Amino acid sequence: MSFSLWRGVVGMVRPTRRPGTLEELIRILPEGIGIVPLLLNFKAGSNSEFLESLPQYEAFVAELAEQGVDFIILSGAPPFMLLGYEGERALIEAWEAKYGTPIVTDPQMQVASLRALGIKSFVGASYSAIQNEIVLKYMAEAGFQSLSMEPIDVPFDQVSQISAERLYSHVKRQCVRHPGADGIYIQGGGWQTARVVQMLEDDLQMPVVHATICQAWEIHTRLRVRQVASGYGRLLTELPKNPAIASHRAKADPGLER
Repeated sequence: MSFSLWRGVVGMVRPTRRPGTLEELIRILPEGIGIVPLLLNFKAGSNSEFLESLPQYEAFVAELAEQGVDFIILSGAPPFMLLGYEGERALIEAWEAKYGTPIVTDPQMQVASLRALGIKSFVGASYSAIQNEIVLKYMAEAGFQSLSMEPIDVPFDQVSQISAERLYSHVKRQCVRHPGADGIYIQGGGWQTARVVQMLEDDLQMPVVHATICQAWEIHTRLRVRQVASGYGRLLTELPKNPAIASHRAKADPGLER
C-alpha cells in the first residue's frame, strides 16, 4: 500500500529507538512532507554491531521501496562509513538499482553538505572515540582535512543527554585552538542539538554542518522544496544546490544542468 502527502514522503531507516532527534527533524521541516520511519535497535555502538546491521538495513529498504516513498534516508553513519567512501557508494548504487528507489546515507548527506558550503577543512565533534576514528578515516577518503575532531565520549545510551550548551563550548574551544578551518562539522544523529548551529555560525562566523540539519537540507533539495527555515544556519537559510543531486540529475538528463 502506498501513501502520499502533497510535498512528498521520505522513508527513513534509523539505527536506534532513541526518541528526540526524529521529532526535532520533523519540527524543522515545512508542512506537507511526510516521514515513514523504520527503527533498528542498536544497543552497544560497536563496530561488529554496525556491520551486522547491514542486512536489516536492506530489508527495511525493500519494505520502504515497496510502499512507494519518494526516496530513502539511511540514518546512522558508522555502518556505512566502515565500508569506506567508495565501498559505501557501490553498495548504495546496487540497492538503488535493485529496489528502484533513490537512497542516501547520513555520510553521503554530510559530504554533500560540506561541499555545498565550500568546507574543505574543519574542526568537529562526535560522541564516541570509536565513532570518531571511523569518521576521520572516512572523511579523509572523501577528500576533507580535519584540523581537530574530538569526541564528547559518553555511553551509547546517554548520547541524547548531551546538551546544546555543552556541545557549543566543546566545539568553540577547538575553533580557538585550531584557527584556519573552513567550517565546523558536528557528526552524529543522536543528540538533540540542532539549535546550536545558528549560535556557532553567528559567534564564530563560519558555516556549520550538523547531522540533523543535513537531513533536513537533503529532504528540501530532493523534494524540490524551498521554504526557508530560519534559526538553523546557512544550510537551511540559503538552501545551496546539492552537488550530489545535481550530478545525479545531470546524468539522468544531460541537458538539465546546462
